[in-house]
Order: sequence, then C-alpha cells, then structure tokens
Amino acid sequence: MKNHTDPSELAPVTIEMRDQLLEKLKTLPAAPGVYFHKGTDGKIIYVGKAAVLKNRVRQYFHKTPKDPKTEALVREIADTDWIVVDTEIDALFLESEMIKRYMPKWNILLRDDKTVSYVRIDMKSEVPYISFTRTPQDDKATYIGPFYGKTAVEKALRILRKIFPYYDKPYDGKKTLHTDLGLTPGIEIGKTTPTEYKKNLRKLRLYLEGGRHKLMKDLEKQMQRAATAQKFEEAAELRSQLFGLRELQKKIVFSDKEFLDISSDQALVELQKMLNLAEPPRRIEGYDISHQSGTNVVGSMVVFTNGASDRSEYRKFKLRHQKNDDAGNLREVVERRLRHTEWEYPNLVILDGGIPQLGAVQDLFSAHNIPLIGRDKSGDHTRNAAVRIIVPDGEGFRPALLPGDSHVAKLIARIDEEAHRFAITYHTLLKRKNMLK
Repeated sequence: MKNHTDPSELAPVTIEMRDQLLEKLKTLPAAPGVYFHKGTDGKIIYVGKAAVLKNRVRQYFHKTPKDPKTEALVREIADTDWIVVDTEIDALFLESEMIKRYMPKWNILLRDDKTVSYVRIDMKSEVPYISFTRTPQDDKATYIGPFYGKTAVEKALRILRKIFPYYDKPYDGKKTLHTDLGLTPGIEIGKTTPTEYKKNLRKLRLYLEGGRHKLMKDLEKQMQRAATAQKFEEAAELRSQLFGLRELQKKIVFSDKEFLDISSDQALVELQKMLNLAEPPRRIEGYDISHQSGTNVVGSMVVFTNGASDRSEYRKFKLRHQKNDDAGNLREVVERRLRHTEWEYPNLVILDGGIPQLGAVQDLFSAHNIPLIGRDKSGDHTRNAAVRIIVPDGEGFRPALLPGDSHVAKLIARIDEEAHRFAITYHTLLKRKNMLK
C-alpha cells in the first residue's frame, strides 16, 4: 500500500495550475455547500463542508500558519469544485454522503476518530432519548451517520430541538430547565404522552436522514386533515412545526438553488455520457435481493436523488413467493414497485447482478422507458477494484469495466452497496422474528 503522504504519488502542482485555481476561487459564492479538493490527476482528495463557501475554501490558500498535515494537503490541491446547498444542515448531510462515496485519502489522513459521530435513537424504549456515539452497537437502536465533525451535527440538533423537542438523557420523570425552555416534549408535566413523543421523534429522524422535503409535505397534509376534522389543537401544533422548518430555512439559507446542483456532480454527468441519457439522472434506484436458501426472502429499493442517498424514499419488500430464485424474486419486486405510480419513477436503475437479473426485468422497465444497468460483482471485491457493469445493448448485453477510482464507479458501487446493506438489514430482522415464533 502506498504512503498517502508521499508527494511522489501525484505530479507536482504547477504555478500555472495554482494561478488558475486562485482565479477560480474568486467566483466562490457566499453560500453554504460542500467543496471538493482535487489532485493533478483530477481525483477527489478531500471533501469538506462550509457555512459560507467563499470564506472557508479561501482559508486553505491564505498565508497563515497551518498544521503540517494541512500544509501537505494544500500542496497537492490542483483544482477545487463545489456544490451549493440550501442550508448548513444540508451541507452536513451532503458532506457525509460524499465522503462515504469517495473515501478521499486526505479525509482519512486528517480525521481524528473522535470527530466521526453517529446520532443514536433507541425507538424501542418507552421514552427514547437522543445521544451521540462513535461506535454503533448491534442493539436494535437507530444510528444515523456517520457525520464528520460532532460540533456541526450538535449545532444542527440544537436548532431542530426547538421544532421537535426531545430528551438528551434517559428519562427519569423529573422536570428540568429544558422542560421550562420547551426543549423536552414535556411528558414529565403531562404536556404530551410517550406515544405522541415517538411520533414527533420519527419526524426528526426523517429530517436527519435527509427527508426534509417529504417531511414538510407530510406536515402540510396532516395539518389540513386535522383542521378539516376540527382537531384544532393538533392542527396548531403541526402548523407550528411546519412554520418552524420554513423559518429554519430562512435563517440559514443563502441560495434558492436546487438542493444539489446536478451539473456539478461529475459522476452523474459521466453516467449521462456513458449511457447516452438525455440528461444526468436525477433519481437513481438500486435493487437487491436477500435470502437464506430461499427463506426470509426480501427485496430492497434504495433511492439516490441528485447523487446523494435519499433514505426517506427507500422501500423494502417481503416476497410473497419464498423461493431460491434471485431473477424471479427481482421480477416480483419490480412488478410491485412499478404499480406504485405515486412514487416518482427513476431516471436510471442499477441492479445487483448480471445478465440473468437484467433479463428478468428489462421488459418491465422498458415499458416505462426507464434505462437500467447491472453491477456484476464477480471477481475482485476490494474497495478500489474495477467495477464491472452490464449494459443492455439492442437485443443483447455488453459488459463494461470501470476503473475503481473513477467518479462513476464509486457512485455505482455506493448505490449497490447501500441496496445490499438495506436488504440484509431487513432479511436479518425477519429471520430474528421467525426464530422467536
């Protein structure tokens, strides 16, 4: 394995490259977003987030003292790109997604393990509380993350706590200062019940998992239903939450641009060119099947919107016909998915599998003009291995081998691995339930 700090890895950054970069940095916006430092070979070497891109990114090139590792990073930066988002919280979520996708070497080198954190919510408890941890356990709690930088996610939760009050310690029934400030749901003073508290906690979890837009639509519908049913107190609470989220956007929004500027995502642009798509795929769905010798058969559908995982759109399927037939099982999943016309149809589908899997469902997607490819995982499974895909081509299929360190390969691998993780998680849950019967 190469030493990542060895300056001989990349060609040196030339004076001309640095001058062009400094000129480019003059166009940085005063907006929140995520930035991508690149080496001379065009590969992403560091991903970071910023409340104000213009200020944060320029700091790297100021002639101020820096620690040795950061100085070494700056010497390798030949180019920088960025993506503008709506809020600082969106930047936090997107940075986490991009680091998981690209695993940039300098994020690994500069990262202190203490800065990687997960938000833990134990929904199985009668009165759940929210905490942080660096090491998720197999304890059936919900872990959201990883987030890179505990301070940023703590700040996000402090803001959200005013809209969705929660406990940050095990519940003991005692009134505290947080009760008076409205930062707890108030079970201890009879303001609400554990059941209602869990409903609000699910809303907060949806937000933290990247489902802000879906949450706001749901709140609006629930508020209208409650008002129609003359449940005025419930409608007022829902209105307060909806207005709180809208105010949150106004307080820290600097741009009205789309959540993620799709034209800035190189992987999506590469996919468009490679598959001759009319435009970069805004919504990509990934599918996988999981079972054990034909028992507890499940299917997963994961969704990546504008290149980032969109967990609020994930769906899982328990197969009606339990059988050891991945192609047949996949067809059942796709047939059931396509009946849900209320779910937006994808611009591209990625299947876990090769020609048998593609052949089993190609006609279903073709009927809706939805392009698809398969990821064939035969051969080398290491992280930086080449990614082999199968592409429908006329009456047949053609294989393509993508360099493992390319942007498009990393995106395809990320989607496929997420579909596999989601399917395995559901399969394991069913297996445990059946063992307890």
